[in-house]
Amino acid sequence: MPAPAFTAQASITPGRSPSTPPGPDRLGVRARARRAAAVLVLLALVTALSLMICLGIGPVPIAPGATMQVIAQHLGFPVAGSADPSLDAIIWTVRLPRVLMGAAVGACLAICGAALQAMVRNMLADPYILGVSGGASTGAAAAILFGIGAALGQYAQSVLAFLGAMGAALLVFAIARTGGRVTSLRLLLSGVAVGYALTAATNLLIFSSDSAEGSRSVMFWMLGSLALAQWNAFLAIAVLAAGLGVAVMMLGARVLDALSAGDEIAHGLGISPDRARIGLLAVVSLCTAAAVAGAGSIGFVGLVIPHLARRLVGARHRVLIPASALLGALFLLWADALARVVMAPRELPIGVITAAIGAPFLLFLVRRLYARRP
Repeated sequence: MPAPAFTAQASITPGRSPSTPPGPDRLGVRARARRAAAVLVLLALVTALSLMICLGIGPVPIAPGATMQVIAQHLGFPVAGSADPSLDAIIWTVRLPRVLMGAAVGACLAICGAALQAMVRNMLADPYILGVSGGASTGAAAAILFGIGAALGQYAQSVLAFLGAMGAALLVFAIARTGGRVTSLRLLLSGVAVGYALTAATNLLIFSSDSAEGSRSVMFWMLGSLALAQWNAFLAIAVLAAGLGVAVMMLGARVLDALSAGDEIAHGLGISPDRARIGLLAVVSLCTAAAVAGAGSIGFVGLVIPHLARRLVGARHRVLIPASALLGALFLLWADALARVVMAPRELPIGVITAAIGAPFLLFLVRRLYARRP
């Protein structure tokens, strides 16, 4: 009986060196890899260009040439002449920390959203499902309205927000962990319950306060803003969290792929889903807390951006994580630029911009996703 066709095709040709390039890319694996790499390079270039452009956008428009001159001067590069002192103050002191914070926060929220959607196998999961946003809001409200942590000075609001976010994450973890296990369903339910409870606590603090200006400041913070960004420890923490978060999640890309396929498949690959969720939950909580402490609660970034990244580079987390980070940074940079000019000289909370763009885009994705399903 003649050998089956696939046996003949799978056999090694005599005299063929192991280093010989493989045959035709019948499954399109290499083509998809090249396309994903090209998309990542393009996103990196566009994000870098957007950083420079967004520095010049605001109530005082500044040309890209003047922006580059100020930055080069501060970095010690030789430049012709010296920048105008007022432009130097605007770019280096006000706008550069702001755009760096925006890029870092957008990257943090996007990669945390992508990781959580894999961990709980729910495409509607976002970083705030862990109750981190509610905890941060409670901490910030306590600092703004009642002066808790006043000894910390200008850092009181951010420090209390960070501690509140981490406290909420630990509470969710303690509730979700039963018998040494952390299932996706318990994680979801615990996060929703803790989030609602802390949101109620924040509303109670606002209602109990006699300061109308303080209540307005809390509401503005809850809608998200990069206006408080400056050269301080929280900017460094946000940038460091974004970089380390991308690195750790790319190293755990195989684990995220397995979790997104289901616990049974993860067990079959020798991965413990419970241990993996515990480790990833710690990384996600730290990244989200760093983002919320620096910019407040900015919605839709962690929910929408991973969906867009999947459509561009596919669902493999080795490329999905960096693509989500770059898209999140890009999205928040331009959302913040729009927030600075759409109601100038007043500043619109950035959460209003992200919701106005993210909600219709999410509806569009849902319609496209289920258009061909019964």
